[in-house]
Amino acid sequence: MARPGRSRLAIALGSLLLLAGILLIIQGGALLSVDRPVRAQSPDVDDTQPVRPVAPVAGAQRLEPARKVAQDLIAPPRLDPAEIERAEPRPPLSELGLAVPPKTPMPGDWREVSLYRPVATSSAMFEAMGRKVVISGVQSIDLDSSCSFHDVTWPCGVRARAVFNSWLRGRALHCFVPPDVERFAVAAPCRLGKQDVGAWLVSNGWATALPSGIYGKAEATARKAGMGIFGPAQ
Repeated sequence: MARPGRSRLAIALGSLLLLAGILLIIQGGALLSVDRPVRAQSPDVDDTQPVRPVAPVAGAQRLEPARKVAQDLIAPPRLDPAEIERAEPRPPLSELGLAVPPKTPMPGDWREVSLYRPVATSSAMFEAMGRKVVISGVQSIDLDSSCSFHDVTWPCGVRARAVFNSWLRGRALHCFVPPDVERFAVAAPCRLGKQDVGAWLVSNGWATALPSGIYGKAEATARKAGMGIFGPAQ
């Protein structure tokens, strides 16, 4: 009959062996779950041998390095800084390409005012915000004026006013005017954005320059080009 002490010792040893087996199973599963790069290898390949370069295949096309073609024609020539000369700037194609004409001297109390929704009453006169303004430096075309071109007469006065209105399109004009609204029309320089209104009217042939004004060259250009009243019916 077995002794009680030996039976208990055998049970304890069995429990320890079972616990050790469980721990080994858990550790083995953790090692197997780690991601490792797998390299496909043939059983006949020996990793201990060094890799030898592959010999070129007979008859294969050999790639040659690119060569420069017509380098002297494509590449810019080399210039000696001592031989470079600075040329004078090209003059403008016409007087219209120059800067904005100089401003007409105005009385000291006159200020530039924005006049909204202008309506042309003639080719160089408009009304806006209770003011009547005549573009200074130009001569307006009367509404009842008629122009002739190659023996064809047409109502250029009415047409000039229509073109002026079409160009304005109700946009605000910036004019130098007196502080108080005058009862009668005042002559004042105006601009639409950065465009001088008098220069635009004269250069396009819808007004003439006053003898004492600054738009004489612009009128000569318009006459030569047959613009506005100097050309055919429009």
